[in-house]
Amino acid sequence: MKELLEHIAKALVDDPDQVEIKQVERERLIVLELRVAPEDMGKVIGKQGRIAKAVRTVVNAAAIKENKRVVVEIVQ
Repeated sequence: MKELLEHIAKALVDDPDQVEIKQVERERLIVLELRVAPEDMGKVIGKQGRIAKAVRTVVNAAAIKENKRVVVEIVQ
């Protein structure tokens, strides 16, 4: 899941070197904290959060195959 989110995020932003993802695993839950450069926040979130919602949907679809639940948090 982490690699998938990293690939998607790097494709969206202008400064892919600033993309950082921290992964915290629990029993059936994975929390992925996505950090990007401040000027790229709008590109990752999108208008009314549409891009962020789409990214979460894709990552969750991949997580279903592993019987896990993924929470993607976009943090500064």
